[in-house]
Amino acid sequence: MSIWKKDGFFICTEKQYLDVSVVHHFLSEESYWVPGIKLEVVKKSIENSSICFGVYEGNPAQGNAKQIGFARAVSDFCRFGWIMDVFILDEFRGRELSKWLMEIITEQSDLKDAAKLMLATNDAHGLYAQYGFKTIENRDLYMERKL
Repeated sequence: MSIWKKDGFFICTEKQYLDVSVVHHFLSEESYWVPGIKLEVVKKSIENSSICFGVYEGNPAQGNAKQIGFARAVSDFCRFGWIMDVFILDEFRGRELSKWLMEIITEQSDLKDAAKLMLATNDAHGLYAQYGFKTIENRDLYMERKL
């Protein structure tokens, strides 16, 4: 388990502290990328992710924390990682918590040494560019399969 503290906020990689109801509510009701996602799918995606980041107001290890953000990744921690489901709840935005979360993910977590990190966004290019993300070169190399 890794835990970071800043100004009364905590980021923790321990899945047991995640409030899945908060994650599900945001993803299903507020996200543009998976509106209506089922709770069972959120639970399974968390279980099968290589690493998850809960962002909390208060210390989750002390049992007095409110989850206010989240991110997860699928990775081998050396060659590749895909970061997804990144969010900070609306009432906590404007405090640079998303920047702190991206700093932790890219510079301090087990993902920091992955040769390639990828993500997709509709509206946060400016945030991610600050942490070295760029538009994909050679897009013709990449393929996808959707069910």
